[in-house]
Amino acid sequence: GLVHIKNPHLEAMDEDVLYHLDLGTKTHNLPAMFGDVKFVCVGGSPNRMRAFAQFMHKELGLQGDGEDLADICAGTDRYAMYRVGPVLSISHGMGIPSVSIMLHELIKLLHHARCRDVTIIRIGTSGGLGVEPGSVVITDRAVDACFQPRFEQVVLGDVVVRGTDLDGALVEELLACSKAVPDFPTLVGHTMCTYDFYEGQGRLDGALCSFSNEKKLEYLKRAHDAGVRNIEMESTAFAALCGLCGLRGECCPSCG
Repeated sequence: GLVHIKNPHLEAMDEDVLYHLDLGTKTHNLPAMFGDVKFVCVGGSPNRMRAFAQFMHKELGLQGDGEDLADICAGTDRYAMYRVGPVLSISHGMGIPSVSIMLHELIKLLHHARCRDVTIIRIGTSGGLGVEPGSVVITDRAVDACFQPRFEQVVLGDVVVRGTDLDGALVEELLACSKAVPDFPTLVGHTMCTYDFYEGQGRLDGALCSFSNEKKLEYLKRAHDAGVRNIEMESTAFAALCGLCGLRGECCPSCG
């Protein structure tokens, strides 16, 4: 149930500074601060993650109105983090580079805090593909822009390919939970992750556009035929890092 790290160099370090979270193993008692965390919810916007933390504060029946929740990462302007009982709410910014930096440091944080049996869920927004606006897509497979379940990263000049498997049991648990909430359209499908919001997602309104509307529609139809039901910019990196480090992870963004 422990959160794993796959970096042998960390053992030789006198201190591990989590730069972009404004935390560290010498400056903070991470087990005391985070040791009993069981759920981590991440999303792009700091304001939304604060609002989510306030919502969880109310749902958990904690004292106070949640308006005075402190941003644990207030010493940096990169991310925002709020602790509500066993739940952490953290912003990750937009795109693979930003979510990757946050996840590296979050996973080390959970490891140093000796957390066990942690579930991490990405919430937020995405572009729906052939689904009702406002629907929530529970990701059964994170795929790249070629509809393949992989996350490619260049490491020291070499292309490293990592799998993007998500927790199938968690998919079923979340789907079952959604059925208990009225007027909450939810479905299971593939989530496509792109490196760009404009051309990468077939939009015609960016500063550059190298394709016609017909080509765009042809591509989106191929994506839908491949099982893609929503498009965003974080899921493959999220799935790869969570899977390698022993975290139960799932993406559940809503569709605009």
